[in-house]
Amino acid sequence: SITGETVDLLEPYLDMEDYNLETAKKVCGNVAGLCSWTQAMAYFYGINKEVLPLKANLALQEGRLAAAQIELNNAQIQLDEKQMELDQVQAMYDTAMKEKQALLDDAEACRRKMNNATALIEGLGGEKLRWTASSKNFQNQIINLVGNVLLATGFLSYSGPFNQEYRNLLLQLWKKEMDNSKIPYSNDLNLTGMLVDNATVGEWNLQGLPNDDLSIQNGIIVTKASRYPLLIDPQGQGKIWIKNKEKNNGLQVNSSFNIFLCVCHF
Repeated sequence: SITGETVDLLEPYLDMEDYNLETAKKVCGNVAGLCSWTQAMAYFYGINKEVLPLKANLALQEGRLAAAQIELNNAQIQLDEKQMELDQVQAMYDTAMKEKQALLDDAEACRRKMNNATALIEGLGGEKLRWTASSKNFQNQIINLVGNVLLATGFLSYSGPFNQEYRNLLLQLWKKEMDNSKIPYSNDLNLTGMLVDNATVGEWNLQGLPNDDLSIQNGIIVTKASRYPLLIDPQGQGKIWIKNKEKNNGLQVNSSFNIFLCVCHF
């Protein structure tokens, strides 16, 4: 029933570049035969009677194509099902691998902590004796604190006017009285170390204070005693030290002086 008019209407489509069987199969395989069929009808319009066997063969091939397409669709469905199963198994595998790696990381972290703890315990084991001795020493310091403070207070209050020899004699007399009164104190007490630290002494030395024990004791009395000191200072060492020490504090110097209750011999 095809006519020339129909062929004319088909001509623009037949000339199109993508109007072919391969492109039609890609777009929709079920109707790809229509593309070939329309081209064949237009091409053999004039000799329709000669192409009847070809038309029969075309019908046969279309039937085979449809059957193959059905088989392909069934195979694709099976493939999709197997792919889903594979994806599920892969997801389970990935999860198991992540859990495995997390366990390995935890085990490694635990191993490091155990090694660090072991090293720490072994290192601290040797400190037990020192800690025990330090604890005992601290306990003794607590017991002797009252006597040590009493000696330091007496030193600050009464030792200023005396030289080193008499200061040591005073300490010995005070210790004897404390023994009689059963007041505990440290036998190896270092009043200088108790009342001032090495950094402060070093700063005093830079400011001009001599480094001998008597001068350092005088520096302690001057800075820590509650009474203002009178410095008996024939060599001017104490004056130089005080000027340097109080230079940044607005010290004013004049020729007059007062006599104070606390006396230090330089």
